Amino acid sequence: MPRREFLRNSLVLAVPLVIGGVSMPAFALTTPPTRARGSTVRNVKNYGALGNGSHDDTAGIQAAINSLPSTGGTVEIPAGTYMIDTSKKIRLRSKMHLKLASGAILKAKTSSLSRHYLIQVSGGSDVEISGGQLVGDRDTHRYGSGTHEWGHGISVGGSVTRVTIRDLRVSKCTGDGVCIGGGANDIVIANIVSTNNRRQGLSITNCRNIKVYDSEFSYTKGTSPECGIDIEPDEGGSCSSVLIQNCRLNNNNKYGINMWKRSSGITVTGCTMERNGSLGMSTTGITNLKVTNNTIRLNSATGVVYNSGTSGVTHSGNLSYQNYTRLGAKSRTPFSLTGWSSKIERDILWKSSSSRTIGLNRYQ
Repeated sequence: MPRREFLRNSLVLAVPLVIGGVSMPAFALTTPPTRARGSTVRNVKNYGALGNGSHDDTAGIQAAINSLPSTGGTVEIPAGTYMIDTSKKIRLRSKMHLKLASGAILKAKTSSLSRHYLIQVSGGSDVEISGGQLVGDRDTHRYGSGTHEWGHGISVGGSVTRVTIRDLRVSKCTGDGVCIGGGANDIVIANIVSTNNRRQGLSITNCRNIKVYDSEFSYTKGTSPECGIDIEPDEGGSCSSVLIQNCRLNNNNKYGINMWKRSSGITVTGCTMERNGSLGMSTTGITNLKVTNNTIRLNSATGVVYNSGTSGVTHSGNLSYQNYTRLGAKSRTPFSLTGWSSKIERDILWKSSSSRTIGLNRYQ
């Protein structure tokens, strides 16, 4: 999806919110970094890919990638529907840009696998993925025993560094739209829509220096945790330095954002968390968290719950209203409040006694 179109369609970016005569800031679209690579260009149709919606194009796309010289380059995928065997997946390499045309779709062939990916980025450095759509096989997948929760659109791991994922749509995966882990470092996601996936819109696990801008994570439903974004390191791992800015997290079956133990240094700013099936945001056992200038509204349960072990929280400049809709939405006269009061317990609930700073926030 072109960036201007995404800007028009996203409610969070439409106009600055105003309450009580005070404007709530809206951020401009962020320009993500371009990664280093050579000037060589390959077109997948010169390597056997057809894009006709029936031919297995996995080998043709992979051949184009493998043909790049050591200095890397760009692999272009023209408009069309390219069927991908997710047991083999498209494996990217260092110093390359996988560039999909706006009308290009990478579509997963029907599978019975529990763990499978459309695109895998593992090891190396300086990788960029942009444009087009990725579509998983959740509608036709042959589900056997177990959760079948690891069928991802894009898997990023293997201690890879410097990856940019931008300007694309990923949907209908049996697991996550995008999953980042395995010691990955310096990963940027910008202007993507990850929607109608079964487990998560985005999982952030064992990794560091992650930035997520101007994106939507929505309509996740099918297998737990069912969140828009889940920051949850594996046992024995950790996650640090995460920025989530100017994103929309809506209509997920459970939480808009979930943050779990062994995570630190997280900032959530300028986002909209709305109409989720439970909380707008939940935290458990994390440290050093900033939640600023967000809109948190119309969630089925509490807007934000800070659970046990959460410490070093700054919650300021946010607008909250009509949360806990499962008990009936309640309108009220707009007001501003510094600190916490029982009258906002539908919007913020503290289950942690650790250090916190609650600045000026707005309610209606």
